[in-house]
Amino acid sequence: MAQFRIRQYRDEDYEVVRTLYACGIMEHVPAVYRHFLRSWQAQLGLLGLVAVVRAAAGGWVPALGAAALALLGTWLLVRSFVAAYVRDGLGTDLRNIRAAYLRAPGSGFWVAEAGGAVVGTVAAVPAPEPAALELKRMSVRREQRGRGVARALAREVLGFARARGYGAVVLETSMVQVAAQRLYEGQGFRKVGAFSPSLLGRLLCVQMLRYRCELPAAPGAPLAPPGRPADPAQ
Repeated sequence: MAQFRIRQYRDEDYEVVRTLYACGIMEHVPAVYRHFLRSWQAQLGLLGLVAVVRAAAGGWVPALGAAALALLGTWLLVRSFVAAYVRDGLGTDLRNIRAAYLRAPGSGFWVAEAGGAVVGTVAAVPAPEPAALELKRMSVRREQRGRGVARALAREVLGFARARGYGAVVLETSMVQVAAQRLYEGQGFRKVGAFSPSLLGRLLCVQMLRYRCELPAAPGAPLAPPGRPADPAQ
């Protein structure tokens, strides 16, 4: 039996939701850093730097020192890139959660609660593409992972979409979030594309993956017209 429950966001959840989001995203800094260092671009650049400095300085100590500085600089660059992503989220939809998700038609924001504390979040808004809902802001506290919280949150969004006549749910996640990819694929999502979020993201070999889950029409559910969801109250 699950030791948590899913409920709609309340205003008193504001600070913990923002903290949960920020901490969850910043956790990926080491994974993004390792991913970049495994790329041929990073390895070729590091080898080239070592070779040039060794030839110019005539020894291995300066060359290895230059490599260490390059690794440190890369770590700081990756951390800055991820932190900028967090600031963007906190400064846009998560700045006014009620306006972005609870007042907007066809949208929603839910939290998972365990022991009286918020341990997970997920949101949904109409996607730019016709008759599709976008799953956003999925995050689960580290110590609560592996207990089915994320799966329950994903199913909440899928149920919300079906009840309102959406034809599909779409989402984006990063290439380093392997556990999230497995979760979504287990719920029927399929990868449909990939893109770099920015020029710096491209330089760091960061890709965002697009996923889509097609939804069968629920019996008696109104069909969402292109560009907006159906209103079940109509």
